[in-house]
Amino acid sequence: MSSLAAARADNFYYPPEWTPEQGSLNKFHGQHALRERAKKINQGILIIRFEMPFNIWCGGCNSMIAKGVRFNAEKKQVGNYYSTKIWSFTMKSACCKHEIVIQTDPKNCEYVIISGAQRKTEDFDVEDAETFALPADEERGKLADPFYRLEHQEEDLQKKKEAEPVLVRLQRVSDARHSDDYALNKALRSRLRSQKKRVAEEEVASRKMGLGIRLLPTTKEDSAAAANVKFSSKFDKNRKDKRALIHATSIFPESYGASFSNKKRLELEAKRRKISAAAVSNMLTGGFKPSSWSQCKKQHK
Repeated sequence: MSSLAAARADNFYYPPEWTPEQGSLNKFHGQHALRERAKKINQGILIIRFEMPFNIWCGGCNSMIAKGVRFNAEKKQVGNYYSTKIWSFTMKSACCKHEIVIQTDPKNCEYVIISGAQRKTEDFDVEDAETFALPADEERGKLADPFYRLEHQEEDLQKKKEAEPVLVRLQRVSDARHSDDYALNKALRSRLRSQKKRVAEEEVASRKMGLGIRLLPTTKEDSAAAANVKFSSKFDKNRKDKRALIHATSIFPESYGASFSNKKRLELEAKRRKISAAAVSNMLTGGFKPSSWSQCKKQHK
């Protein structure tokens, strides 16, 4: 929005033809300061935003209008209660455009539906709501009589004993709400400091373990779940590997030479040649008899 448009929107723009003798801008433009809200101001009616004080049933279509729904209502004075004015609010429902009229009741400090709707009655049990039933107007007048109070004194004492736990709890809540603010602030800051310290210790412990996240404190459920977990050992893994190798191997026997590699086979043949050459040289030099040579050969075989 440009500065000129902003000035016009805020009613701060004075056109060139305006002079101070002509009065205010509203008088210069020939309009009221409240604009459309004052279109019926000559009839004593002002347009306002009215919020529904309770749940009602629409008189036109029998739809429920919830508490807190807002309307553009016509506000006007219809009377007085002593020196307090009685205001009337006339609006149209959004569901069927039915006219609803509501007035203030200064005597009872509430709103009264005059026409166009019906208030939704919502009853509740005193015990379920944990509240106290107020005495009726007739009973309030009888309480001024000392004989009446004496006759009902025992009943009142019994009610007091039954309601004492609720009163004590309400008194405790009231004391907590209206206690020393400095003490509450001090306790809160102390709890926050201890919480920050615990979080810092958990982060340090997680970094020592090489984890990038903070571990929360262990609980009984976590300990029980960890105890039920079983990890496979190295022995079980080796046993599974050996069993898989046995299942993959052929059941038919193979020759001894085929089971070794060529290099090992050549090394064994060279060792056999050396042994045979040494035995022949001993026989020629008379080291031992041919019979013993044959036995030695058989042993080496």
